[in-house]
Amino acid sequence: MTPQLSLHEEVASALAAGDPVVALESTILSHGLPPGRNLDVARRLEKVVRDGGAVPATIAVLDGVPLIGLTGEQLERVCAPGADLDKLSLRDIGPAVGLGRSGATTVASTAALAAAAGIGMFATGGLGGVHQGAAQSWDVSADLGVLAKVPTTVVCSGVKSVLDIAATLEVLETNSVPVLGYRTGEFPAFYLRSSGFEVPWRVDDAAQAASVIAAHRVHADSGVLLANPIPEASEMDKELHDRLLAEGLGLLKSRGVHGKDVTPVLLEHFHTASEGVSLDANEALVLSNAELATEVAVALAGTAA
Repeated sequence: MTPQLSLHEEVASALAAGDPVVALESTILSHGLPPGRNLDVARRLEKVVRDGGAVPATIAVLDGVPLIGLTGEQLERVCAPGADLDKLSLRDIGPAVGLGRSGATTVASTAALAAAAGIGMFATGGLGGVHQGAAQSWDVSADLGVLAKVPTTVVCSGVKSVLDIAATLEVLETNSVPVLGYRTGEFPAFYLRSSGFEVPWRVDDAAQAASVIAAHRVHADSGVLLANPIPEASEMDKELHDRLLAEGLGLLKSRGVHGKDVTPVLLEHFHTASEGVSLDANEALVLSNAELATEVAVALAGTAA
């Protein structure tokens, strides 16, 4: 723990005892899901982690303080209608803290803050990556750079199909971030179980994943990406997905949207135009990722013991 972080008492106790802890981000709650549903999902995520034998640590910055684990009241504040929280990547944490602002943490900032607190396992929905046309725009998510530098394992359902997935996998390779497919040899594409690209390594249970992660931590300082496909029953129909994606890309172009604004605009279009299908898929995959992250965290704690 550092003086700049405030750890929830339950999280601090678990870390001191060597018990498993799973970090959870807050941007999916404040920017990815509608009010009401976001609080329900937030509580269900924490319950999934607890039921699996670990302690949940939802991360956010409130009134200039990075919080590692939220009280019920703080979780409600993050999810409240009209909360108007800033979207904080790692570059934004310093300004938010220095100016006493409140914000929800992205994959990059959550992974970094979790690592600073001593938490090595983090469950989220999807990873950011290299955007189409990045050769001209240099539009590459900070998520990739942070994973290259912090020893956090990120459990996610790959990246959204709007991204340049081939380039994203190349950047991960360049930065020595192992990509593990959970019970699959193909890299998932968020709403879809497969992007058509292979993963370099496959693991078939939590024990195998924990073994790989533990070995990687001995030999490298980078993080690990554990790619967990959306549950088969919740996968979005491919035809519907492709139609929504084409419409969404057209919307981004017509509005001149780029950078960190791409994902919220695209998600909003998917949620609205699919009449809730994408919301159900999003909820299913993030809950599945939290469950898997908990299983691996528990296995890692057993290895350390």
